[in-house]
Amino acid sequence: MSQSAALAIAAGAAAASDVVAGAEASGVAAEGSTASGVVIEVTASGAAAAGTVERLMAVSEINGAQQEGQSETQASVMRENINSSDQDLQQEMTESEKIEHLFHRLHLHRNNKLRAADVLQITKHSLQSHESCAEEELIQTFLQKLLMMNYRARYININKASDHDKTQQRDTDSSEDIGDIFKAVSLPYKITSQPDRIHPMDVQMAVFHCADGFLKQMMVTKLSQCQYALPLLVPDPLTQQIEFPLWTFRQINKSWKIRNTNNEIISQTQPIYMAETPMVSFFRFGSVSSSKSQLMNSLINEKHNMFFHRNCPGSSRTRVLMDGVVEIAWFCPSGKNTDKFNDCVAFCNLHGDAGDHEKQLQILTEISSVNVVLLPQLDMNDRSAENIQSLFRITKPLICLCMEEESTVVKMKKGKFKIGLKDRNQSDVSEELRRVINDCLSESFSTFRLEDVSKHSDIRVDEEEDEDCKRGKKAAEQMMSLLEKKDLTEIKESFLPRHAKLWHQWSQKNKELHRPQGNEIEMEIYRKKTEMKQIHEQQHKCEIGEFMMRFNKTMNSHTERETFFLKWLRILLDEHTSADLSALHQKYDKTWSEVLKLKDNSDKSEQHKAKQSELERISEELQAATFGLEHIMREIGQIYESCSSVKKNKEDLQFDFSSLPSRAAEMMISGFPLELMDGDAAHVPVIWISAVLDELIQKLGDQRVFVLSVLGIQSSGKSTMLNAMFGLQFAVSAGKYTRGAFMQLVKVSDEMKTQVNFDYILVVDTEGLHALELAGRSTRNHDNELATFVVGLGNLTLINIFGENPSEMQDILQIVVQAFLRMKKVNLTPSCVFVHQNVSDITAAEKNMEGRRRLQETRDEMTKLAAKEEVCDAECFSDVIRFDVQKDVKYFAQLWEGSPPMAPPNPNYCENIQELKKTIILHASKSHGRMLIDLKDHIKDLWEALLNEQFVFSFRNSLEISAYRKLETKYSKWTWSLRSAMKETEDKLHNKIENEAIHEVDETDLQRELKTTSEEVEKSMSELFKKDKDKDILIQWKTPFKIKINELRGNIVRETKRKLTEILQQRHLKKEIDAQRTHHEITLYENSKELASKLKDKAIDEETLKKEFDSFWEQSVQKIIRDTPAIKDIDIMKDVRQILSDTYEGRLPVDHWRERRDIFTVQNYSDYVKIKKSSGFTGALTNAIRSTKMTLGYILSKEDENKIRMFITDVAQQTDKMVQSFNISKMGYNISCIQQLIDYIKARVIQHQEGSVQYVLKNEFFIDLVVSICRRAKKMITDQHRLFTEANDPVIYVEKKRAEYYSIFQKYCHGATSAAIFGGIICQKLKGHIEQSVYKKTARDLADEMRSNCESLNGNRTNLEKHILKTLAVQEDFDKYMNYIHNPRDHFKSFIRDEVSRYITDKFSVSVLPKMKKNIKLLQQKIMKAAHESTEHVQENRGDAGLWLKSFTQQLSGVLIFSEKDLSGVKHNHVDDFNFLEDVIRQELPAIMSDISRINRKTFDEKLDLKERPDELLIDHLCQCCWVQCPFCAAICTNFIENHDGDHSVPFHRVKGIDGGYYHNTRELSCDICTTLVSSGKSFLGSNKWFPYKEYRRAGGVYAQWSITRDHSELPYWKWFVCRFQKDLEQYYGKTFQGDGGIPAVWRNHKKEDAIQSLDTCF
Repeated sequence: MSQSAALAIAAGAAAASDVVAGAEASGVAAEGSTASGVVIEVTASGAAAAGTVERLMAVSEINGAQQEGQSETQASVMRENINSSDQDLQQEMTESEKIEHLFHRLHLHRNNKLRAADVLQITKHSLQSHESCAEEELIQTFLQKLLMMNYRARYININKASDHDKTQQRDTDSSEDIGDIFKAVSLPYKITSQPDRIHPMDVQMAVFHCADGFLKQMMVTKLSQCQYALPLLVPDPLTQQIEFPLWTFRQINKSWKIRNTNNEIISQTQPIYMAETPMVSFFRFGSVSSSKSQLMNSLINEKHNMFFHRNCPGSSRTRVLMDGVVEIAWFCPSGKNTDKFNDCVAFCNLHGDAGDHEKQLQILTEISSVNVVLLPQLDMNDRSAENIQSLFRITKPLICLCMEEESTVVKMKKGKFKIGLKDRNQSDVSEELRRVINDCLSESFSTFRLEDVSKHSDIRVDEEEDEDCKRGKKAAEQMMSLLEKKDLTEIKESFLPRHAKLWHQWSQKNKELHRPQGNEIEMEIYRKKTEMKQIHEQQHKCEIGEFMMRFNKTMNSHTERETFFLKWLRILLDEHTSADLSALHQKYDKTWSEVLKLKDNSDKSEQHKAKQSELERISEELQAATFGLEHIMREIGQIYESCSSVKKNKEDLQFDFSSLPSRAAEMMISGFPLELMDGDAAHVPVIWISAVLDELIQKLGDQRVFVLSVLGIQSSGKSTMLNAMFGLQFAVSAGKYTRGAFMQLVKVSDEMKTQVNFDYILVVDTEGLHALELAGRSTRNHDNELATFVVGLGNLTLINIFGENPSEMQDILQIVVQAFLRMKKVNLTPSCVFVHQNVSDITAAEKNMEGRRRLQETRDEMTKLAAKEEVCDAECFSDVIRFDVQKDVKYFAQLWEGSPPMAPPNPNYCENIQELKKTIILHASKSHGRMLIDLKDHIKDLWEALLNEQFVFSFRNSLEISAYRKLETKYSKWTWSLRSAMKETEDKLHNKIENEAIHEVDETDLQRELKTTSEEVEKSMSELFKKDKDKDILIQWKTPFKIKINELRGNIVRETKRKLTEILQQRHLKKEIDAQRTHHEITLYENSKELASKLKDKAIDEETLKKEFDSFWEQSVQKIIRDTPAIKDIDIMKDVRQILSDTYEGRLPVDHWRERRDIFTVQNYSDYVKIKKSSGFTGALTNAIRSTKMTLGYILSKEDENKIRMFITDVAQQTDKMVQSFNISKMGYNISCIQQLIDYIKARVIQHQEGSVQYVLKNEFFIDLVVSICRRAKKMITDQHRLFTEANDPVIYVEKKRAEYYSIFQKYCHGATSAAIFGGIICQKLKGHIEQSVYKKTARDLADEMRSNCESLNGNRTNLEKHILKTLAVQEDFDKYMNYIHNPRDHFKSFIRDEVSRYITDKFSVSVLPKMKKNIKLLQQKIMKAAHESTEHVQENRGDAGLWLKSFTQQLSGVLIFSEKDLSGVKHNHVDDFNFLEDVIRQELPAIMSDISRINRKTFDEKLDLKERPDELLIDHLCQCCWVQCPFCAAICTNFIENHDGDHSVPFHRVKGIDGGYYHNTRELSCDICTTLVSSGKSFLGSNKWFPYKEYRRAGGVYAQWSITRDHSELPYWKWFVCRFQKDLEQYYGKTFQGDGGIPAVWRNHKKEDAIQSLDTCF
């Protein structure tokens, strides 16, 4: 051996020794490694450690041998020695060590329990099909298959390293041909060592030992469904303490059929722990060659291995955990003559030698009806002889099966039999044994119940060991004790009074509320709401009985105990009701059969009716007798809803009702289904469900869920499919049909979240369509509602069809297609997968293709039928929904492999389930699901829409509304950014135009200036549509909004160019005014300079100097006045009257001007119109009718009133823009401005009349419109003219310059240098321009700040309206309300101005002044920088003062309106010290800046530019939106985009009477609201025709452009307003709220605070 090998051995041995020592100390397995890298597994035992070290040394020797050049043959021999020692090591391990080694190989730890919650998660592994797997995945794979009811869970292969490892190979590399088989056999072979494969039953039992109580119960339930034997007595692997896992049997039900003495078939379904059955026990003594388990299988079910035996796939000799385990299985007869046993019989199998397990043997012999013993032979010297003797002596039948005897059945004495097995056919033996057992059972009356096993001493019962389980059971039993001796059909009424009759009444009233009939809609709604409130009050008064008290008390405990309690309660309730329900179902089936027999017999029609009535009664009894956990939770929900309604807690509740949803949320998290739709009331308790989902969000966070729903005919296997797919707990047994809809959460594992976009799957199981028990009292409408609800709710809907029955397909498809059509119309896009269950021969591709073709044809046919009903165009199914016929149609094998009740589930069915699961996850990975908070709103929206008769018209998608409002808010920010950026550019270019630095404006330049902001906006848009949580909803508006942004950008650029072009044009027109003003300035400057030169050398004091200047100034001003006439005051309305009088000379009364009305406040325009004349005979008749109408007085329709009002509003808006474009503050006023306005208004009136209107506008309308618009424009024109006068009237302008010129005069007199004088003049000239720039910039800054900080101005249009309504309510000013209602745009502008004014006042010292000072400082820095750089420029170029001035003004051309022309006439020839000039400016500028900053609130307002005020900037931004009003109630569309795509809408509508709406041919104001009218039977007059409100869009025009969804919520705001201002409204409109328009009394309960608070909910 080499030195290195020896060192390696020593090091390896030491390492292994250390590892073993550590392992022994900790009691777990450990790992060590050799120097050559071979990993060794070391157990905790000393023997194993020693063996490991020996193996380690041997491996090192092999390595050393190979390194020293020894032959491969020698190394091979050494390897064989190692393999041999490895096997010896395995044999040397004790039983406990083998067990620990097994657990270690399976990666299980008994102290670290497997939890059901972990197993049920969606994982990557759970999505794969595994016929074989790695050893470390064995547990996962076993559980996955078992939960899917795949009995192949016991037959999982372990992946090997290679096939090479499975074969013994010859130990030679020779290519020599060996022709002698005997010689070949004798040659040495090398045997590759394999670790012993793990026995399948060891896998099952290892999981059983390591599972928590809930997983163990789930596991045993699934084993039962797989028709496998179940663990009955389980010895602890280490302590051998026997456990009876009674808890695991609690959820198992067995069904069977037997024939009674009258040969009638009796069906029975029982919880297996309650079933009293005979029991046959099987034991083995000694070693036998036949398999006892295999023999039992042939006896019970020869087609399925209920008991695992030695010949099953995967079996091995190294079974570790099965010895001493007793398994039990039941034979359940089908009521046929071929049944092996006539009654349900239990069979128990004690694994291992019965002589080694005396306790198990004792228990089984005590409880069994028949004992069967398998042994080599009856030998008194055998060690088991005493046990056999004991069994022979007891009275119970004994059957001995002797392996070494050849006899057939030998009756040793009564009840004692012997059967020989030697050289016997197993089938014959099975038949004999079955016959003997049947004979024994027929004479034996002993039976057993599972619960009896727990009475035996020295065994551990799982239910009694777990404290939480014990307490949960005790609490459940206490509740059940209250139900004893109670009639089952009366229990719900007695113990759960709220959810039965009262809840059903409330549900019915709610449906009636949403479908009002008759004329008095609001009164009817009031009555219904009152009745509903009274029902809630009755519910609230109901006592919380002891039953519910105990339930609530127990639910307050910790989660584990709660879960046990709920499971126990469900178990005990099923136990309590199963017998009665089974009897009722049998009674129902029998009566139903009789009804069918009598149906076609016309002679027995009376009998048929009687039986039909009896069937109805039994159906009602069935409904009343069904009592489960879901009914208790319904009661909890109704306690919560009633308390929420009356807004107070119940005194006998003992805790706050608000905690109830938390408990339901905990139940969902724990894996219990929650009822979403009450199947009995066919209603969704929205308040309760919303509260539970809120609590779920509190506990889990706002998780994203993918909603999977299922639809299908009753008993088509929907619930079974979901349970198998996800391991859920939806009811599937007979008599436990799903009613309504239930939802259950399935968690997605963290690893899967990286592949899918959600955290949970929310599975929604529904009641079957065409439910038998609903027949006769339900309609197709119920199925339509249910289908629409679950399809709308689900991101994916499974359409479950049993078989390929065309009639069933036709029934369900028409319902489903109609539901999908509705979804498409309301812009929901769910998807679907069709599942055909119980399809035979599914492997035939041709049949699949034929099935798909037939399904395609049926779907297309149903689509056409459904499209007719829904009045929409759709020719084929693909028009309705994207659907892949190749991928989205699944064919399922039949569920059972054979005939129930003994047939196991079909493994092909389980594979189909697995494939469907993968398809679902594939669909889910392409979906973003919904956030829980969104799901809550979506459920409410769907249900509210379904309550109405027309789903599509009723659906109000809160998620879409919320997402769209978010988009509007973003759009508002984007447009503000673009406008602000363009405004900055506009100001800069405006300055340059005024400074004559540019002479044209190009659109390309403007677009370039806007490029950076545009890119930022585009980036923000892109991120919103890609990353926002609502991106899937927002994406539908991506293209329209991009187009709108591009249009806005183009409009902003064009509008800016237009403004700047106007300024360029006006600059030429202003030249004369500017030249005149410049001439006056030059004259004054030269004359004052001349006077200063005369006085310069004279010793004159300051006072005399001032007198001289004043005298000079007065003379100069007088001369200017003589040479230039002053600008006259203007009278706008006088000019209006003059132009109108000239136009309508002789046609106006003398006192006409005193009578003019403000057209903006006119309530009715009928006086302003006359009816258009028609031509021809028909026209003559029409004219006659119209003449009569005109004589009697023509009344405009509401539609025409709205048209005129919108026309006036639009004209006013356009004339406002015209007045601004006149730029009167710069150009001055001229009467031609008024002429242009009047000409425009006249043209618009003519255009309106020539349109599609039935009337002509009188001259009075035109005159009143002109006068009203000009009155509105008067203030703006007057204010602008005042600014023009101040800037251009020679007297005013010159007087403003007096202090400036005196300052220059002083400097000249005191001999100041030319540079000092020139610098002073520059500063004086800059002052006005600096002030103008600072105010502009501050105004923009304030507008920006208010967009962020002012609550009413920082959002979208909807937010602004909410604050307007709140302010109106607070002020309670009726006139302002009327202004808001009739002139909304004006009111919005007024509100914005008030808000801005208030903000400036409140924030003047903390915001306005700091902004002013900041902008002044920035401007001062820019001016000084320009002065410094100009000085450097002149010095570098040796220029003069002219060059300095040119450089200085150019640098400031984009910052200020300041150019060389401002200093024209000021001589600067002698200025040559530019550093000094710069110093002069630096010294004098601060004083000027200080003077500018000395402002107060009043002067700030006065000095703001009229067009550049912050309120005007915000008005320009916020009021460029949609102003279209509802044709019924005049509510304003709240869309932020003018000329937007899609329908107009508002968050809530108004009472019609507020806008003057009244009932036809009455003087009664209407108190109806649009959102209730559209669900009523009423009609309206539109375009001279009557239309139902339900179909208001049919009226066309503006009606067709509005989306008015039904809404029966309180809407307190406008109801409060009507009550508060009833008299004012009646006086204003000259009508009353009486008769049909009577105000419901309940409206008067609304307070102002309620009204204001309601706005936060509505907006």
